[in-house]
Formats: sequence, structure tokens, C-alpha cells
Amino acid sequence: MRAAMMGGPARHVLMTTDAVGGVWTYAVDLVEGFAERGISTTLAVLGPRPSVDQRQQVAAIPGLTLVETDLPLDWLADAPNALAPAADRLRALAEDSGADLIHLNTPTLAAGQTFDQPVISVAHSCLATWWSAVRDQPMPDDFRWRCQRHWQGLLASDAIIAPSSAFAEDTARTYETPRPFVVHNGRRDAAPQAAPKQRLVCTAGRLWDDGKNVAVLDAAARWIDAPLLAAGPLDGPTGERRRLVHAQARGPMSTAAIRRTFAEAQVFASAALYEPFGLAVLEAAQAGCALVLSDIPTFRELWDGAALFAPARDPKALAQAIQRLLDDPEARQRLAGAATERARRYSVAAMVEGVLGVYRALWTGTGAIADQEAAA
Repeated sequence: MRAAMMGGPARHVLMTTDAVGGVWTYAVDLVEGFAERGISTTLAVLGPRPSVDQRQQVAAIPGLTLVETDLPLDWLADAPNALAPAADRLRALAEDSGADLIHLNTPTLAAGQTFDQPVISVAHSCLATWWSAVRDQPMPDDFRWRCQRHWQGLLASDAIIAPSSAFAEDTARTYETPRPFVVHNGRRDAAPQAAPKQRLVCTAGRLWDDGKNVAVLDAAARWIDAPLLAAGPLDGPTGERRRLVHAQARGPMSTAAIRRTFAEAQVFASAALYEPFGLAVLEAAQAGCALVLSDIPTFRELWDGAALFAPARDPKALAQAIQRLLDDPEARQRLAGAATERARRYSVAAMVEGVLGVYRALWTGTGAIADQEAAA
């Protein structure tokens, strides 16, 4: 193993990210935690460039160098050979920055490549598991080659991390790889809001993504006697387009604005069909929202006992669960308290320590890493 032959623990990490979804949030929280421990990071952004708000998020992080590569994301590339320049650029960045470990938030970038540094890949999601959860038809060819590259990247990595046990099992079963190490995602708790809760329901995420299943939540909003606010982009980077009829679309919002919405809302709802972790759910729980979630394995793993669950494809059942909490203040407050308490398990500190545990095991070559879920 490359890592076991290296000289010591990581002090400078080359990490990839994108600015499109939750991977950005994950990466920023992680590198902030690294900085607090004296680890510097070169953060290489693939795909669309970060927004002004995103650049401001990272501007003050000590030891962080932000590199906007303008290289394509694997799921936006139009052919396998379009990804080769990204791997070449990463090798050069690793050498130029003096990185002693490469942390890929896109495992595909490891496919068919040889790096001098140990490589950890985090499987945040993948097209094969997404397709299995969302679609009921044969996978198209342009998905197949991407899934092949993802598989090759997983095999080429020195270690794989997944954000939940459910998704680790999905990944191991789908790609026939060893079970990834489980390190739950974490999120910094926002400062408490002084404003009282209002009779509002909210959701947030990439609304254009069919895996988020916002169409069913939009239909459920028809039977709810409170506004349902939906934060996030309706148009996707490859032409996807979603329009809401009953829910109120708020469009893309800054991190601070989303946090304020969560602080105001009494209930957070998600009808997701596919969710390897769900950072928006965690943020809403931290903000004191009662949770109504689709009954999928990941949500059960993370929030069982701290949320109401309903079938993902049944808008009336979702509406009934939401309305029940709107109408029952005692039940709503009890569930909100349980969600807030559960959210404390998923801290940035725990996530950083879990990831560093994987790093340390690579350096020593022992492989003796305890799953983060076991420590929760």
C-alpha cells in the first residue's frame, strides 16, 4: 500500500470538490476542521466555478488554497477521455503543492491513474445506485461508462469512505468492492435564532434532481394548510427543469438564508428516493425543525426515533404526516427536540476525527479503523 510506505501523517491534503451541491458543504466543513488541527489543504474545484458566497465561505480558512480548475465533473463530461486532463492536473497540483495525501470527493478521478501519494475516495453518491433507486428501466449508455469509471476509481483507491452504513452497503453490493469505511457527515451548528417558529414547512436541496422527488412533495403541499417553502435550484446543469405548483419555490439561497428559513419553519420535509446522507435534513434538525422524511434506508438509519416517516411516492401520506405535526404542538416539539438531540451525533468534529482515523490507518498500514457509526 502506498500509504504505509510514506514517512508520517498527512500535513497537507489535496482535496477535490465541486460547487454544485452538498459536496461543497462537506469539503468546506472538513478543511475548516483540518485547519484547526494544523493541516493545510489545496482545494481543487471541478465543474462550475464557486459563487461569490461560496468564495467568501473559504476566504478566511487558514492554510487553504482554492484552485478553480475549470475541468469537467465526471457526471457532466461527455466522454471518458474528457476526464484525463483532470487526473493530469491533479498529479501536477499534488506535486506543486507538496501534498502528501489526495482526498478525492469524486472517485472516478482515480480510475486508471497512478498517483505518488495515497488516495482516499469518498463515495458521496453514484449514478448506478441513483438509477436503481429512482428509475425502473434500463440504464442508458452514457450512464454505463460513467458507472464503469466510478468502479475503476473505487478499485484504484487506497481507501473508500461512505457517509452512511446504508450507502456503504449499497456501494459494496453494486460494485462488488470491500465495504467502505463509514464516517457520517457532520455540519457545524448555526447560532441560535431569536425569532419564534412560524407555521411553515420547508425543504431544500437540488430540486431539479429526480432523486430528491420534490414533485411528490409539491403534490403533498396541496393538502397542507401551511406554506411549503422549497429552497434550491429548479434547473440542473444538464438541462433538467422542475416547476412547482403548490409549493413556493425560493430558488437558490445562500447558506445563511437557508439557515434562517430552517430556524423559522416548524417542520422540514423530504420525500427523497435517493439520499446517501442528507445534509439539509441535518441542518434542519439543528435548527429545531420537526422532521417528516421518506421511508428509505438512509433516513431510517440516521433518524429513526427522531422523525415521522412516510412512503416516498405517496403524497397524501406525506401530507398527513406533516399536517399531524402542524396541528399537534406537543408532538411537534417532542419530535423537534429528538431531532436536535440526534443531530449532535453528526458534528463536524466527529466527521473530521473519522476521516483522520482513515488517514492514520493508511499511514500505518494497519487498516484498523473503527467506523464512525460505532462511536455514535
